[in-house]
Amino acid sequence: MMARERKFAGLRIADVDRDGTFSGYASVFGRVDLGREVVERGAFVESIDRRGAGGIRMLFQHDPAQPIGTWQKIKEDARGLYVVGRLAPGVARASEVLELMRNKAIDGLSIGFRTIQSTKDARTGVRHIRKADLWEISVVTFPMNPEARIERVKGCPGLPSTRDFERWLLRDAGLTRSEAKTVIAKGFAYLQRERDAATTMPPQVAETIRQAAKMFQK
Repeated sequence: MMARERKFAGLRIADVDRDGTFSGYASVFGRVDLGREVVERGAFVESIDRRGAGGIRMLFQHDPAQPIGTWQKIKEDARGLYVVGRLAPGVARASEVLELMRNKAIDGLSIGFRTIQSTKDARTGVRHIRKADLWEISVVTFPMNPEARIERVKGCPGLPSTRDFERWLLRDAGLTRSEAKTVIAKGFAYLQRERDAATTMPPQVAETIRQAAKMFQK
């Protein structure tokens, strides 16, 4: 039987929804963490497809006796393992965790998994995890990977903040900072007209317009 492993990730708390909903990244791909390990994109795809978000537990400090909520969405994207979770109302420990998150006293996530496939770089000693069986994600105290963070503990539904939107344009849409600022300043309607009227628009900007239009229509 393969040993169970844990890998920590930092959180960044923005605000907290009254119902305890939060979102962010439980793992960031391609980054060497403090344990000299790298999780590669695609490592969790099979596990997520098999279990679904509801089959992956939300625990406190990896303690199986302390479930504190449910994961509503778990998916891989270009950056890492993106999660949306909700702390369980009426559960004493979950209520305590919610208050700690609101006060920024807890700022860590950690994945519990079993490595299925990995390789080790003989030159650097870094282990690359290429396939893993993900079975739980915990809210924890101490982070190992400072780049994997909760980006939003929601305060209210609606459009993202300008900072969140710019981060999405840079990180997921692959725009340069100048292109991202143009999108934010001009708006999608303007850029849609520009795309239709000219052939000089960078193709990545045009594709971003299409992506964002679909995203905001959902």
